[in-house]
Amino acid sequence: MTTTQIISEVDFEAEGKQSGYLRVPHSVDRSAYGWLPVPITVIRNGDGPTLVISAGVHGDEYEGQISVSQLANDLSAQDVVGRLILLPMLNFPAAQAGRRLSPIDDGNMNRLYPGDPRGTPSEMIAHFHENVILPLADYAVDLHSGGSSLLYPATVLRGPGHTPEEWAGLKTLTEAFDLPYTWVFKDGGGKGSTARTAMGAANRKGVINVMAELGGGNTLTPEILALTQRGLRRILSTLGMLPGYSPDAPQGTRALHVQGSVYAYDAGVFEPCKGIGDAVKNGETIALIHYPETPGRLPDRVISPFGGIVLAMRAMAQVARGDALYQIADDADCQLA
Repeated sequence: MTTTQIISEVDFEAEGKQSGYLRVPHSVDRSAYGWLPVPITVIRNGDGPTLVISAGVHGDEYEGQISVSQLANDLSAQDVVGRLILLPMLNFPAAQAGRRLSPIDDGNMNRLYPGDPRGTPSEMIAHFHENVILPLADYAVDLHSGGSSLLYPATVLRGPGHTPEEWAGLKTLTEAFDLPYTWVFKDGGGKGSTARTAMGAANRKGVINVMAELGGGNTLTPEILALTQRGLRRILSTLGMLPGYSPDAPQGTRALHVQGSVYAYDAGVFEPCKGIGDAVKNGETIALIHYPETPGRLPDRVISPFGGIVLAMRAMAQVARGDALYQIADDADCQLA
């Protein structure tokens, strides 16, 4: 096993269902030999694929945390064929605090891979995820949302596919997840990926993987939660890992390429003129920035430099210079079929 200071309470090779913690060493005034508890469930039953499902890499993103913990509660070893590794709160300190960043080390874990086995807690967890857990996997799903500052529709994210086998695997996961939108990356990915994300980590290990953006605004949306729970079970069924589940008919997904983000250039109050899924023209006014602290100052118009549709938008009204207001996407020039 790769050198790590983290101790796992579960045996990844054992048959049956196990739940416990990854013990991340953390010495503080109140606890000289203490550890941080990253919850984990492993369900293994015979031969079959290994699927890793993670959430809580950012702590203020909730649909994934609930959906992964629900799978851990609902499924027994007899329900599963193969091995399922479930991580509902991967960056536990951030998830416990409901923050994007860890309150312990200010770590944005999805910018810290491949991590450091002797680094900060966030770096140690990232290292363990990339170098201990992901090498066990055939497939991986990492669940996110817009967090506190952004709102997304239920969207699966995937790479371009660098081999026919990878393309087929990504197509399988995307169609099985069956979310309304698919954000298709134009480049990146593959075993040579330099991305410091969980998706980059899976790519480096040769794991067929997708990510999802699921709501946001520091809330939990029942409709998106239902789509997430449905989609994860559909993935398990499609991979042959959940033989007792009968998936419903697919609803279809719209494949998109992201054109870019639109930003605020002054601090003020954001008034959106477009909502998620709305069509946007290049040069169109899509928001106003108001300045109520300055009597007589008129609002600034925010002009889109892109055409397409709104894929994501800011959830917060207050903005500062450099804050992202919108993400604009357009239909992908490739097909899932």
